[in-house]
Amino acid sequence: MNQDRRDLLRDAAIDVLAEAGGRGLTHRGVDGVAGVPLGTAKNYFPTRDALLRAVAERCLERYRELADALAGAGPGPGDRAGVAALLAGLLRDVAGPGRPRVLAYLELQTEAARRPWLAGLLDPIAAADFAAHAHLLRAAGQAATPERARALTLALHGAVPHLLAGAPRTLAAAGLDDLDRFARGVLDAVCPAGHDEERAS
Repeated sequence: MNQDRRDLLRDAAIDVLAEAGGRGLTHRGVDGVAGVPLGTAKNYFPTRDALLRAVAERCLERYRELADALAGAGPGPGDRAGVAALLAGLLRDVAGPGRPRVLAYLELQTEAARRPWLAGLLDPIAAADFAAHAHLLRAAGQAATPERARALTLALHGAVPHLLAGAPRTLAAAGLDDLDRFARGVLDAVCPAGHDEERAS
């Protein structure tokens, strides 16, 4: 099948799921957003489960592309400042261009609570975040213990719903009105500056 057309449909499915929620994800809706003839999405993804799987896979691809782009910008996350900047960039994307992808992913997690096969598909995606953040801690020259990787990951995940809602008083109370400061603060809380003499190997 045409890969460009497939990607167009998968991106359209993300937009539909983000805008209309799980119940609004239909083949007809995806065709409409993609601007293709009716029946095209069903030809590529014959069932609703296939659509959900396509959204999950595309969300993961786009997240990895973003992380690679942020990591490749400038000198890279080779110290605490670089890691904090990368984390702030990821959070900024949640409230900006990545908002549809993140909303769609949260909808997928809700669907996964009722669909074991989808939970199994999302499980390695979510688990990989802990390993990725452990890698970032090592890049910052910190001892990347499992406890620290968990604390960093869960702190960032906890920020996501507030960024999506965008309520100003909540953002201010959470410190999310300044994402650079927030990212530095989370990193300092997880790994206090000057506390570690152990360097990542």
